Amino acid sequence: MGSTMTDPFPAPHPRRALLFPGQGSQFVGMAVDLVEAHAVARSRFDAASSCLGQDLFAICSEGPPARLNSTDISQPAIFTASMAVLAVLEQSGGSHLLQSCATAGLSLGEYSALVFAGAMSFEDALEVVVARGSAMQQACEAVEGTMTSILGLDLATVKEALSEGQRLGVVAIANVNTETQIVISGERAAVEKAAQVAMELGARRTVELEVAGAFHSPLMADATAKLEPLLEQVQIRVPEVPFYPNVLAQRVSDPVQIRDCLLKQVESSVLWAPTIAALVAAGLDEVIEPGPGRVIAGLLKQIDRRIPTRSILGQDSVEEILEGNAS
Repeated sequence: MGSTMTDPFPAPHPRRALLFPGQGSQFVGMAVDLVEAHAVARSRFDAASSCLGQDLFAICSEGPPARLNSTDISQPAIFTASMAVLAVLEQSGGSHLLQSCATAGLSLGEYSALVFAGAMSFEDALEVVVARGSAMQQACEAVEGTMTSILGLDLATVKEALSEGQRLGVVAIANVNTETQIVISGERAAVEKAAQVAMELGARRTVELEVAGAFHSPLMADATAKLEPLLEQVQIRVPEVPFYPNVLAQRVSDPVQIRDCLLKQVESSVLWAPTIAALVAAGLDEVIEPGPGRVIAGLLKQIDRRIPTRSILGQDSVEEILEGNAS
């Protein structure tokens, strides 16, 4: 296994990162205008529908929301929407906007980042994402779990609350979104106890998330087991763009280590705030978010408001960024 790299951004490139959204960014109507305006975007959705065995574009455009929000559909939908944005930018004269010094993705978004970086093919990543969504949906249905966001406490204090919840069952840190926005995940009784203790320790608020189950916790072990043989077969190359995986929050280039990180991330914490900190330390001063929603932009405002983020959601935002008018 190669060593983890922490080199700063290469000087000749703009100090821009492409950061890709993950599950939760989906919405009915996403990518519809892109597909209607660009054959290349339609081709991405056609490929995804063929792999999934369902008309993914119809679900994205018409819903119902409950179907789009299911894990087995939302994951390939978000990945495909991000890939459609990239394809449209490249075909529309926006390749210069994709010159980047780094890339990362929020959980599921790592697959989009790896395709962008040339480390995985679109077809291979799509196959894994479809399998990942299905395996995680099955894990959610096998064991009742939940997730709760803790607002206003640092990680050390949340871990203190977590230790109390763990007396009742499985509960773990799922996401470190910002220094004081931390998501916990696990069995319902354990999560509820940890959230209660967090409030006693001074949390500003706790919010139970509307999710299918306990993502990024040991309750996803069955999904990991199902994903492992598929990931072992997929070709992963050295990224052409520096890649920062969630589980380490530092640059990794070795394909064996990247594969290991992709497998571990199903049950491990998403270290998003530390990942952004590593990017900023390396010189980051601009972000582009290709794909549905504005989750990345929202988190960056809380982590470091000095970093401008341009979210590319559909045809209007593609036109704006190509004209240089995106905010």
